[in-house]
Amino acid sequence: MKFDVDYVSFFVIQVDGEEGTSGKRSKHFQTMDGEDYADSELHAFLEGEFARTAKRKAERHPKAEQVPTKIGRFIVEPGYDLDSNPNYNLLARLRIAESADAFMGHADELVTAYMEASAIRGGAMFIVRARLNELFDEPFLFVFKCDFEQKIARITDERSLLNQVEMAISAKNLKSIMYPHMPEPGMLENWELKIHQSSHARYFEDFLKFVEYEKSVPELMNEQVLGFVQQYVEQVYEDDAVAKERELEEIELWAHSEKRELQEKWEQAQVVEATSIMVEQKPDLEMKINLGGSLSVRALLADYGDRLHIAKLGGRYVVLMEADALQFDKGISPIELLMPESLQSLVDRLQQKVREEEKEPALPY
Repeated sequence: MKFDVDYVSFFVIQVDGEEGTSGKRSKHFQTMDGEDYADSELHAFLEGEFARTAKRKAERHPKAEQVPTKIGRFIVEPGYDLDSNPNYNLLARLRIAESADAFMGHADELVTAYMEASAIRGGAMFIVRARLNELFDEPFLFVFKCDFEQKIARITDERSLLNQVEMAISAKNLKSIMYPHMPEPGMLENWELKIHQSSHARYFEDFLKFVEYEKSVPELMNEQVLGFVQQYVEQVYEDDAVAKERELEEIELWAHSEKRELQEKWEQAQVVEATSIMVEQKPDLEMKINLGGSLSVRALLADYGDRLHIAKLGGRYVVLMEADALQFDKGISPIELLMPESLQSLVDRLQQKVREEEKEPALPY
């Protein structure tokens, strides 16, 4: 996958003091056409990044809320076209620039807009127009951002040994924007772009104010489960407005708690019905249960009620899992030699354990 560069504009961004404070400024260093770029040091620095950026996979509904690579879609009012979106227009002007000077002017607009984003860091920014001639006639736009590296030194000679580099950049943690999005080779989505940044950073999201991103799987699950619960509350407390409001407040607190405990509100049939609706929409939904200490269970939501079961024994919870075979990783342990007891024997033993714990006298204060 070889991209041929039309133009590249090179800017340096400097931020005085803490991230995102006043004292931000940018400087245009150089704008080159394809021939000048091919003979420059930038060629070696950036060349592999075009294919790497294009091939980097992004999910429309990522499995985590914070992921480094996202697909964004331009926001427009109903009935309006792409050219009503300011972010699209900014990128489109760069794609149709007819000279290096025109490209540089539009690139400067982009950098100026980026400078308004919150908590940006100093570094180098490259705005590049390049073509994948083997597949398309129209060009791609790449925006690359490298943050300045701290405490970088280079080896010089035997006498001075080290020479500090004031403003070092590295392609190691390169942030990028690619427009238009190419889901598959030979396919373009002009309504979409792809961003890549540190998962905790929101530089490009703050900069591209008129681009939206699909919700992650956890966010979609949360919304759907809350919808089920609110519908249930509306039915159960239809004639009791006070109880309904109290229950909805409790649900809100539960839903936004960092560590959520089993609520013991729904019967098994209700839970199975709700999970089956979600699994039908997305079969690979995952769930994780923490049992305290070092114990946790990770499974598919589809496993619940089929191969994974939750029960209560006395005042404690029991998680039961079924499998046709058991496999062990890493070091060999004596457990691998076990002749399993029957399920009834295990239940009897657990019940005996509960009875013994209930007979134990309370410790004196």
